[in-house]
Amino acid sequence: MTFDSSVSFFLYLCLHADLVMEEDKPKSTKDETNPFLSRGCFAPPRAGHMNDTIYQGRCSKFDAFDWLARIPVPAGHVPFDVVEVRFKNSRKDFFRSTPELNLKVGDIVAVEASPGHDVGIVSMAGDIVRFQLRSKGIDPASEDIRKVYRHARISDVEKWISAVELEVSAMFKSREIAERLGLSMKINDVEYQGDNTKAIFYYTADDRVDFRELIKVLAEEFKVRIEMRQIGARQEASRLGGIGSCGRELCCATWMSQFHSVTTQAARVQQLSLNPQKLAGQCGKLKCCLNYEYDTYLDALKDFPDTETILKTGKGEAIHQKTDIFKKLMWYSYRNQPNNQLAIPVENVLRIIDLNRNGNLPENLEDFSNITEEKTQFENGTLHDEMNLLDHA
Repeated sequence: MTFDSSVSFFLYLCLHADLVMEEDKPKSTKDETNPFLSRGCFAPPRAGHMNDTIYQGRCSKFDAFDWLARIPVPAGHVPFDVVEVRFKNSRKDFFRSTPELNLKVGDIVAVEASPGHDVGIVSMAGDIVRFQLRSKGIDPASEDIRKVYRHARISDVEKWISAVELEVSAMFKSREIAERLGLSMKINDVEYQGDNTKAIFYYTADDRVDFRELIKVLAEEFKVRIEMRQIGARQEASRLGGIGSCGRELCCATWMSQFHSVTTQAARVQQLSLNPQKLAGQCGKLKCCLNYEYDTYLDALKDFPDTETILKTGKGEAIHQKTDIFKKLMWYSYRNQPNNQLAIPVENVLRIIDLNRNGNLPENLEDFSNITEEKTQFENGTLHDEMNLLDHA
């Protein structure tokens, strides 16, 4: 395609590339020092701009796919009047809107708070919110749902930006104050309210902490209302992030939004060694991934007999050594020959148990086994090979 002039070429780009002037478009490069990353913004908002492109999906665990977005809306349908608003990190809440606001995902809004107002970003709007409320067990008609006041004004955004920029310095300062007061606690994060009148301090502690004196000192230091919220070790790890022993980012920091209790029973069922150093995650608790395949192992073990059961044969008694769950093999050895292990299919083990229950003793286990594994004395072949190489050098 040829163009008669540079003007026609520029018009073509404007029509087909949907250009936006660079001075009106936030920078799309990822900036790790951006304090608004924890709020889902890849660039800080700017006063006097639309800021309609700063909130985008980043494969975050807090993003939700609106599967109703492309379904045509029936004529006369009244839009759902509740929206989901995201604040810092995992804090989200539902607020009641009005049709005049016409909110959509990515809008910066001022919402009702106690006291004053808070500023957040709409993360979900439309009829999909109705299903989100149902999954959370919240009544859509509840009077506890607070209101959306308005689209954020220029003054709201300016005050919001100034409040967010204070969070990092406030966190380090509060840690120094807590240490000076001798409190056994760790302040993990600080979140300022959008109107800069309140700050939430998230902390972890092993025991109960009397932080009444701390609140007084913090209120005098930062001149805002102070709220203390205790979080668990798993929530702390999800906020801080990190790399797990598998070499990948922590599940709690990338995609897990709900935490379930993990017990050592999950490790026992999966035939894992009960080594605290290997089973513990970055948070010091049992790894959440122990629950991933737990149900699969439980289903597979339904057909297995009790491993404490002793098999009796004419050759002698045999005890259980190990189990290959998904191959459905159980390894047994005679009491007088512990080094010689025989792999017996589960159905054959059940046959032997039935025979023993009826008072019958099979002649031996070899007739029921598939594989015989004989343990031999370990021999250091590496050193032998190295010595041969030296001889021929």
